[in-house]
Amino acid sequence: MRSMNTITSLTPQQLRQAAGIKEKIAELEKQLASLLGSTGSAESKPTRTRSAAAKAATSAKMKAAWARRKALALGKPGKAAKSAKQPKRKMSAAAKAKISQAAKARWAKVKAAGQSKL
Repeated sequence: MRSMNTITSLTPQQLRQAAGIKEKIAELEKQLASLLGSTGSAESKPTRTRSAAAKAATSAKMKAAWARRKALALGKPGKAAKSAKQPKRKMSAAAKAKISQAAKARWAKVKAAGQSKL
């Protein structure tokens, strides 16, 4: 396959010929558009419209969300209190001791094998 010439390697005559072809293509595209009855570009997409009810529903939801966020920021109880974080769970002393004992047993096994890493 032959590679395309770059603009810098074209002769002035070739450049004039390319410009003429480009003008012809533009004119033919204009004629085709007038025949097909196209008023805008072929790439334009139709716009979506939303009903007044849909806009109102979205507005109401956003207002409620902002109200909840504002109530949380001000520390007011109410509906916002439901979405507050649960308190952090605490581990019992017995559970901590059991985990500690298991870790010590693992390390004893590793050290007995002559290793310094798990």
